[in-house]
Amino acid sequence: MPELPEVETVRKTLINLVSGKTITRVNVLWPNIIKRPVEVAQFTDALINQKIHDVGRRGKFLLFYLDDYTLVSHLRMEGKYRLVEQGEDLNKHDHVMMLFSDGTELRYNDVRKFGTLHLFKKGTEFDSGPLVGLGPEPFAEEFTTASLQAGLAKTNRKVKVALLDQKIVVGLGNIYVDEALFRAGIHPERVSHTLGEEDIVRLHQEIIATLAEAVEKGGSTIRSYVNTQGEIGTFQHQHFVYGKKGEPCQNCGTEIEKFTVGGRGTHICPSCQPFPRI
Repeated sequence: MPELPEVETVRKTLINLVSGKTITRVNVLWPNIIKRPVEVAQFTDALINQKIHDVGRRGKFLLFYLDDYTLVSHLRMEGKYRLVEQGEDLNKHDHVMMLFSDGTELRYNDVRKFGTLHLFKKGTEFDSGPLVGLGPEPFAEEFTTASLQAGLAKTNRKVKVALLDQKIVVGLGNIYVDEALFRAGIHPERVSHTLGEEDIVRLHQEIIATLAEAVEKGGSTIRSYVNTQGEIGTFQHQHFVYGKKGEPCQNCGTEIEKFTVGGRGTHICPSCQPFPRI
């Protein structure tokens, strides 16, 4: 699933490709992607003659800011956007097409069909799902060591599970939780409220640093992720543990292990991330 660095990279490329374009028609070939409004015809009709002014991001969600609406897009596992000339042959996984007045067309492609699109009257997008209740952005002033500590202190979940739920801080998924926890020297099965002040300080620093470095590298291409211009990310070459099962740890040489935490494949160095024994 694209996480914050990948979604931010898509956002940056989309701005250059679609800002200022006016939608003349919308075709939806897989209606289940449209979650709001329920009627697909209402969705497509509302977008006609709407101009795209900007593309934002909230956590893992893309936000297209139009004249009167905000279109909220979640790429989920395999979602991608690409800009093509109108009339180009459809890919079998192209499910939503926005045609523009200049003869170009933005296509949403999703092999697994898990992605979602929600359309809101501008200014109401944060009043209900899927954006309501999200935690702070990791690069925002609101994300502090105090906010991280407060969020972790009130849960008895394992720290990896807590960081994945998007309420303590947004944008982290399986890749970057594993990487940040490794860099902070914290075992993913630690119970969240047992983390001490020094643990919290390190974890806060490494969440920000890991995500910032990944954004700079265009995200991580693990399977099929590419940005809107078809370019892969390169941060996978900087991973310490994710996808490194059986390889020696770059810090100490211990073999990287993989197991399951909260139903998610999890990578650690057992020497650099020891589980505290009481």
